[in-house]
Amino acid sequence: MNHDADDAHETIRRFWEIQDGGNYSLLAELFADDAVLVDPIYGTFTGGEAIAGFMAKMNAEMTKAGASFRLVELAGSGDTAWAQWEATTNAGDRTGVGVYRTRNGKLTYYRDYMNAPGH
Repeated sequence: MNHDADDAHETIRRFWEIQDGGNYSLLAELFADDAVLVDPIYGTFTGGEAIAGFMAKMNAEMTKAGASFRLVELAGSGDTAWAQWEATTNAGDRTGVGVYRTRNGKLTYYRDYMNAPGH
């Protein structure tokens, strides 16, 4: 296991840089082959192939929703990190938090939590 104090923070910083570019498919390279991604809307995706498919779907879904995300705060060390975010969509604004676990610079677990619209 990588015990670099900046491992998770650096990996998630890269995650947000890629996401800000708008091509979710590029995020798939940051996930380990055995990773688990839990999305509050679309469900759970296990393994690199399933996550890559989900990210490809997100390109279309986020464009259709007119979604853009903004990182509010990022904190983490060792193998864990969290990020507070805000999203603007055609349906209104949302806020939430992502929880991340990494190993050797790759995401092994990612779960998003969203607040109700307007909160």
